[in-house]
Amino acid sequence: MIEKVNPSHPDKIMDRIGGAIVDLAYKKSDNPKIAVEGLIGHGICHIIIETSEKFSKKEIEEIVKRIGGNVKLNLKVVKQDKYLAKNQEKFIKCGDNGIFKGVPLTKEEIKLSKIARSIYKEYPYDGKYILDNKKLIICQSHVDSKILKNKYKGIINPLGDWIGGIDVDTGAINRKLGSDMGASVTGGGLHGKDLSKADVSLNIYAFLKAQKENKIVKISCAIGDYLVDNKLYSEIVEIAKNYIKKIGGFEKFAEWGLF
Repeated sequence: MIEKVNPSHPDKIMDRIGGAIVDLAYKKSDNPKIAVEGLIGHGICHIIIETSEKFSKKEIEEIVKRIGGNVKLNLKVVKQDKYLAKNQEKFIKCGDNGIFKGVPLTKEEIKLSKIARSIYKEYPYDGKYILDNKKLIICQSHVDSKILKNKYKGIINPLGDWIGGIDVDTGAINRKLGSDMGASVTGGGLHGKDLSKADVSLNIYAFLKAQKENKIVKISCAIGDYLVDNKLYSEIVEIAKNYIKKIGGFEKFAEWGLF
């Protein structure tokens, strides 16, 4: 049983904004420290950024308007806490405590991901999709439900045709972890953070290791660890960095998560 939401769902819009801000941080520095929290909906976007980098309001406004449309920005940018900053002074070390779990993807999860991406390619608007064994539920906005009913056997737009988007619903960063991670969900979210954060690098690392070894991978870490899973944490960060680079950056990563 799995649910996917597409990149135009309000929560994913906010994830994408967070990802784009992290992409911007990496343009300013090779090793930035950043954490983005945000909420968007009904004409306004609230963003708090804790970071080692300097951002202008104009830079963030450009990102918000490109992804979220014509909304008012309420922005707060603060320096990263000095004790957290000190943790990374000499070595790349684990940026937080956490537990992480990588789980091999099931045929069901892969199938729904393909369905969601196929629908979104034709209708790039707010939508969510569920597959529970043979039970398929499709809620896709900006499309005549009859069109989808002719193509898919399942429950299609049970309340009828709809519009959706951030004028109907709000979106928050890292709220759709099940859609992003499948059964690998444990604690921290993937989006709006630099690679020193375990929530990003260790979640990616555990997921990739689980797919490669075809078994569940469980990892825990403490803030300041420089060895995790018998590897230098800097090596794990590099694995995650290459993965992000391969898919096109943090904003692109935020579109669909890990699968």
